[in-house]
Amino acid sequence: MLEIRLHGRGGQGAVTSAELLALSAISEGKYGQAFPSFGPERRGAPVVAFCRVDDKQIKIRSEINRPDLVMVLDPSILRIVNVTAGLKGDGILVTNTKYTAEEIGKELGLKCKIAVVNATRIAREELGLPITNTTMLGALLKARAFVDPESLIGPLKDRFGRIAEKNIKAFKRAFAEAQLTF
Repeated sequence: MLEIRLHGRGGQGAVTSAELLALSAISEGKYGQAFPSFGPERRGAPVVAFCRVDDKQIKIRSEINRPDLVMVLDPSILRIVNVTAGLKGDGILVTNTKYTAEEIGKELGLKCKIAVVNATRIAREELGLPITNTTMLGALLKARAFVDPESLIGPLKDRFGRIAEKNIKAFKRAFAEAQLTF
């Protein structure tokens, strides 16, 4: 089973990202599960969402404490939350940043594999807003292709309707521009 933890701020789309990943897995005949972790969060406060993907039925319903992948939508989260807590030894951190993976790893003292993309820049250029959720999905799937990136297109169209094409373009750009350090 593949387990993903998504970190963002309220209103940035971490929960939507988890749902889109689960839907893309389901469209391929796999099992997918997505859910948020909410407390008294407000727009802008740190939030966490979770996603599981497997080839067999998923019976676990708990938070993910030992993720295979961690996706960070907002680079400021890296300095206030230990996003790599519990990350498996071969796990990957996928983060939105203007810095290189080497710079992020050195600054935060990380030993894990890191994938980076400037999702904020891409989102502003493609969507006109710094909402990075669909953009970051491109980087995530480049870091670890657990579903075919094309499987995400249908859920993106269903979720975003008339603005889906902009989100698809941002997703594809991030996939192409993400830098991986393994």
